[in-house]
Amino acid sequence: MGKVSPKASTAEVLQIGDREVRISSPDKIVFPEPGLTKLDVVRYYLAVADGALRGAGGRPMVLKRFVKGIDQEAFFQKRAPENRPEWIETATLHYASGNTADEVVIRDAAALAWVVNLGCLDLNPHPVRAEDLDHPDELRVDLDPMPGVEWGQIVDVAMVAREVLADHGLVGWPKTSGSRGIHICVRIEPRWTFREVRLAAETLAREVENRAPGLATARWWKEERGESVFVDFNQNAKDRTVASAYSIRPLPDARVSTPLDWSEVRGSHPERFTVSTVLERFAERGDPAAGIDDDAGGLEGLLALADELGPAEKPPKASDGSGHRASTMPLIEIARAKTKPEALEGLERWKARHPEAAALLHPADTLVDGMRGSSSLWYRIRVNLQHVPERERPEQEPLEVDYDPWAGREWNRP
Repeated sequence: MGKVSPKASTAEVLQIGDREVRISSPDKIVFPEPGLTKLDVVRYYLAVADGALRGAGGRPMVLKRFVKGIDQEAFFQKRAPENRPEWIETATLHYASGNTADEVVIRDAAALAWVVNLGCLDLNPHPVRAEDLDHPDELRVDLDPMPGVEWGQIVDVAMVAREVLADHGLVGWPKTSGSRGIHICVRIEPRWTFREVRLAAETLAREVENRAPGLATARWWKEERGESVFVDFNQNAKDRTVASAYSIRPLPDARVSTPLDWSEVRGSHPERFTVSTVLERFAERGDPAAGIDDDAGGLEGLLALADELGPAEKPPKASDGSGHRASTMPLIEIARAKTKPEALEGLERWKARHPEAAALLHPADTLVDGMRGSSSLWYRIRVNLQHVPERERPEQEPLEVDYDPWAGREWNRP
C-alpha cells in the first residue's frame, strides 16, 4: 500500500473469530498525512466490518490493489490469487469478452482483513450475490458532479433522485462517494437482468434531468453536460463496480465512503468523513444503512416510465463512414498519459501556449477522463472550446503526451 520501510516489521498475525490472518508489513505507512499504517487500515475495517460487509459481503469483487502507495495507480485484479487460504470463497463470473474469472467473495471479518492485506483500500463488489450472478439485487445511482459544481447542487439532485425513486416504489439509501459526489444504493428484488437494471437506471437519470433541468444531466458524453451533476446510469452496466459502503478512498486525508441518513445529507460534505471520524461515528451510532436489506423493491415502475419516455436520443454519426459518434462540441485532445500528473502537466503546457483561449475556458470545459485499461487506468485530457470564439480556437495539435495504452499487447486471434 505504501513505500516499504527497511525497518518495517515482517508480519503480524491477527486472530479474527476462528481464523488467523497474516498481515504483512503492518507498520508500513499507507496514508502519510494522518500517519495511518497498514495495520491501522486493517483495524479500521475490522471496527466497521458490520457495515462494510453489508455493502460488499456475499458479492464477487474486483480487487483494486494499491501495492505502490496511494500516490500511484492501483491495478485491478479480477481473478482471485492462487495462493489464498482455503476458506476464501470465489464465484465464477463470465465477461462479455468470453473470458471467465474466479473472483473473491468475502463473507466475514477475516476475509475482509485478508483482502485489505493484499493492498485493497476501497472495496469494489459487483451488484449481484454469489448465489445469483445474472440478476442484480442493487441499482446504483452515482451522482457525479462536473468541475465547478458545488455541494449544494449535488444535494439538490440527490433529493430529486430520492423523490423519483419513491414515486416508483423504491427506497434510496445515500452515502458519500468518498470523492466529491453522492451514491444512492437501491435494493431490488433479483428478478431483472443487467440490461433491464441499466435501462431502469437510465430512465431514472432521464427523469431526474427532466425534473431538475440545468442542475442534473443524463447526457453520457461529458462535453455536453456543462456545470451539472451527471446521474451516471452506466455504473449499472454488467462488469462495472463502484466503491461500497465504508470503503477508504485513496486520497491523502483517508476519506471514507460513508452511509448517511437523508436528514444529514445537506450538511455532510465528503471531507468530514475520514478513517478517524468514521471510527468514532460508527462506534457511537452504528450503521445508518442497517435496514437496507429490508427494503428490496421492484423495477416495474421505472421500466413502465422507460416505455413512456421512449428511446433516449442517440448522438449523430461521423460523416467519414467510421460509424463513430460525431461530437456536437468543438473538442480538441491535449494528452494521453500513463498517469494523471503527466496528463495535467501536458494541459498546463498547452495553456501556456494558448493563454487567451485558456482564459475563456469554464471549469467544465476541461475534460479529464480516467480510461480503464486491462489492469490499470490511463488518462486522457480534452478541451471543449465552446466558450472560445470560433476564429480564436486553437487547432488540434500533436498531443502534449502521447501514451499508447495498447503498445506491446498481444491480441487473441480466432
